[in-house]
Amino acid sequence: MFRHAIVRPPAPNFAEGLTTVDLGTPSIELALSQHEGYCRALERLGLELTRLPADARFPDSTFVEDTAVITARGAVLTRPGAASRAGEVAAIEAALSPFFGDPRRIEAPGTLDGGDVCGAGEHFFIGLSRRTNEAGALQLARFLADDGYGSSLVDIRGIDGILHLKSGIGWLGGRALVVIDSLAADPAFGGWERIPVAAGEDYAANCVLVNDAVLLAAGFPRLERALGERGHRTVALPMSEFQKMDGGPSCLSLRF
Repeated sequence: MFRHAIVRPPAPNFAEGLTTVDLGTPSIELALSQHEGYCRALERLGLELTRLPADARFPDSTFVEDTAVITARGAVLTRPGAASRAGEVAAIEAALSPFFGDPRRIEAPGTLDGGDVCGAGEHFFIGLSRRTNEAGALQLARFLADDGYGSSLVDIRGIDGILHLKSGIGWLGGRALVVIDSLAADPAFGGWERIPVAAGEDYAANCVLVNDAVLLAAGFPRLERALGERGHRTVALPMSEFQKMDGGPSCLSLRF
């Protein structure tokens, strides 16, 4: 059960952040409204929020998930793969200090974005991407092994249309994963139940299990219906402005 989450609203210059998609310029007013709706959803699910102030020094800083990897047994501060995001980690370290007094950290030459790390119970999938290199992934794998977790590396560098591993997969509990078609055949997912994502709904794969509900982006009825048929309570949230900046439901909080 998650009890806490760290969140940070988008800064006024949110639209100046990094993106690999061409979906238009995000509206900061709508992004703030969508972010607040996301925060209220977390609170309704029983989480106490640490709300950090917006930070215009870092236009991407609302995507707090990329700055740390948190498990039930500890925290690891990341080393983001985009140089413009490196300074985001300091504020997250301070916010985590009341809960994790001595977090480990990814060191150079390793780079790691938290969006490339999908926890699935006692196992973690770690993506090799444009933001996470092998040195960073292997450092995290060693930290996880020290804590008794297993891990697998998943190379997504040849997969079009996704920035991070969690752009294409989501854990639903047990051995069940939502997986986009282009990742479904990866050997790392052998032995796992793979729930497919319908054509045109790939963005919705970035869903996140929070206590007794699955948060997913609104506007993707086939995946929402499939999850409901499996017995999941779903909470569909407007994410249009974050989608324009490569973000989704998992990216907007650090949950523990």
